[in-house]
Amino acid sequence: MIDEILKKAVNNKKISDDEFLQLLKINKEEDLKKLCETAVSIRNKHSKLIKLTSTVHITNKCTIQPRCKYCGFAPKTSTEGYYESFYKTDEEILKAAISIEEAGIPRVSCSGGYGYKGKQAVNATEIVKSNTSLEILVNVGGDLTEKSINKLADLNADTVCCNLETINEDVFNFVKPGETLNDRIETCQGVSDAGIELSSGLLVGLGESLEDKIAHLRYLNNFETLGEIPIMGFNPYKDTPMANHPPSPLEEQLKIMAVTRIMYPEIRITVPTPTIGPKNVEYSLNAGANNLATVIADNYPLEVKGVGSPVCGNYDDVVSVINKLGLTPQTI
Repeated sequence: MIDEILKKAVNNKKISDDEFLQLLKINKEEDLKKLCETAVSIRNKHSKLIKLTSTVHITNKCTIQPRCKYCGFAPKTSTEGYYESFYKTDEEILKAAISIEEAGIPRVSCSGGYGYKGKQAVNATEIVKSNTSLEILVNVGGDLTEKSINKLADLNADTVCCNLETINEDVFNFVKPGETLNDRIETCQGVSDAGIELSSGLLVGLGESLEDKIAHLRYLNNFETLGEIPIMGFNPYKDTPMANHPPSPLEEQLKIMAVTRIMYPEIRITVPTPTIGPKNVEYSLNAGANNLATVIADNYPLEVKGVGSPVCGNYDDVVSVINKLGLTPQTI
């Protein structure tokens, strides 16, 4: 059965939801290996170029109440995360962006907390676009208005990320009691309507079912400008309400990456190095991913703690893994 489904994938034949579920239910190591090899062959047929994305965390000050139950980013949520509040100055954002460009990393993600109606995102985009050649991904979730989205479009923001994380509304409401799933969906639609490339993905391991994951991937196809799907595995942060929730097993993350690659052969699949673990980026590349995020070079001037885990991917180590696999890192 698995071999037949994978043969259909290689030949770009239509695969049903039930067949995708069979792939997510794989429990034999040899079948998982076949699944990942199929995903890699599909990715490589289109391109062996692996994008690298660094980051600037603009602010961790966030007005969402109640807090997301897993958050280790906002102030006072976790002693492993950004425990003290901060808001980066324009000079700090500029210095960080220039250091990323000097390191040869082609793309920066600018992210921050809620409460600014997108003003923090617009400001960071103006700084990056006016002073560097970097591609920019803006990631402030649903903290965007129609006005701020249109300003981002005017500034030629390359990508805007608003992760739905799960489309199981009960799970969403439990882990993110201060937000609504519909608000995030409306933000995604607004980004798409403005003609900006949309990035929106899954946080694997929150308690969603396998059926939820397939439905989520199918749902994302509703957004016309969808160009990137981040696959993030849940990692608990100390001191948070979900500190004892089990981390997402690596195998489950690899299966959803590979299935995403089969469903979306040409899309950018992003894996943040903190959520997969810097030592595990090889596995994600061998499951069809083609963008590694939160990649930090030695010359970076600011402290960075990854969302999902405080440990980020070192640029030299990440590039070494990419080269070892016979892939090509995209550099400036």
